[in-house]
Amino acid sequence: MNDRDAYEILHVHPKAHPGVIKAAYRFLAALYHPDSNDELSSDRRMAELNAAYDRVRTADRRQLYDNELKRGGPGASVVVAPPPRASAQTQAATPGVLDFGRYQGWTIADLARQDPDYLRWLSRHSSGVRFRHAIEAALAKTPTEPSMSDRLRGPGKSR
Repeated sequence: MNDRDAYEILHVHPKAHPGVIKAAYRFLAALYHPDSNDELSSDRRMAELNAAYDRVRTADRRQLYDNELKRGGPGASVVVAPPPRASAQTQAATPGVLDFGRYQGWTIADLARQDPDYLRWLSRHSSGVRFRHAIEAALAKTPTEPSMSDRLRGPGKSR
């Protein structure tokens, strides 16, 4: 793994706001992405950028990385590795809690109340296969509201 400082790679101050870090990553990713940059080193730079952002992308990971820096630099004694990706056959680390996407960390029950349309979509998508039973159970318990198309159609009109 790269021993360069993640903050240096991202061109941000170690005390930068998380939004600044995310914006810097997105800007640099667009700048160095191999699809838009013909330089031979763009693959290497993009991999380095992804690894650096992965170290500081969440508050927990950033705290671990900062503690690692205090102990003597990247890779000194603690390796901050990304969580293992779960396949469709494995269970989530915490049953009923999404571990990916924009609702990462949300429970299926909370999401059923907040965004049931997303859960309906997720139950049909390959990334939601392992949550399918929990999604169906949560949606069955949630009072149904008319869908957006039904609301636009108006009262008394059926399909």
